[in-house]
Amino acid sequence: MMGKTVAIQKLGQTLRLSPERCIFWEEEQLLLLSDLHIGKVAHFRKSGIAIPNQLFQEDINRLSCLVDAFKPRTILVTGDFFHSLANGEHQLFGEWRASLNATKILLVRGNHEVLPDAAYEELGIEVVGKEYHIPPFSFIHEKPQLSNDDVFWFTGHIHPGIRFEGKGRQSLVLPCFHFAANHCVLPAFSRFTGKHLIEPGEGDHVYAIADGGVGNMIIPVKT
Repeated sequence: MMGKTVAIQKLGQTLRLSPERCIFWEEEQLLLLSDLHIGKVAHFRKSGIAIPNQLFQEDINRLSCLVDAFKPRTILVTGDFFHSLANGEHQLFGEWRASLNATKILLVRGNHEVLPDAAYEELGIEVVGKEYHIPPFSFIHEKPQLSNDDVFWFTGHIHPGIRFEGKGRQSLVLPCFHFAANHCVLPAFSRFTGKHLIEPGEGDHVYAIADGGVGNMIIPVKT
């Protein structure tokens, strides 16, 4: 079951933040996500590390639910679609991709994009380079030097997390969307990733994700 989305306005556009770690851009009917790292579980298992292989299937199931719910025309991934060279997870993804029919999948190259171009084409993924632009937004994997307020960037790469402090020195770091003046850092879509603790600046907006089954929810964080 998907959790409730939170709608925000940015540059006259409606963005629905999902606790499933993605954004649905209503005007473009575009599903935006980052850092799926497909193949990572199989890569670790091949190295003898006992990672549960259902983690990959859970990510694909979540993605299927999002496609069913939003019915996007386009899925745009801001980098690190795949984690490694081809393995069994790539084949399973390809089988799932074949079920999407006319849905376009675009990829902004990330630092883990190591597959040959022909492999992306075979999987029905259009690689659009290291930057992509759909006014009024731009998309890139790693945050560039951001000095032009006329451009609003969506980035990934760092897997942002925000810390919550509790009683008795307890703390919890949750994945989050981090909106600053001219960019948003997306959470990693895959749950099999670490989290980089962010330090929001004055005026930033952070939306933490409490993702635990049917309790998934977006938590706005005061900064």
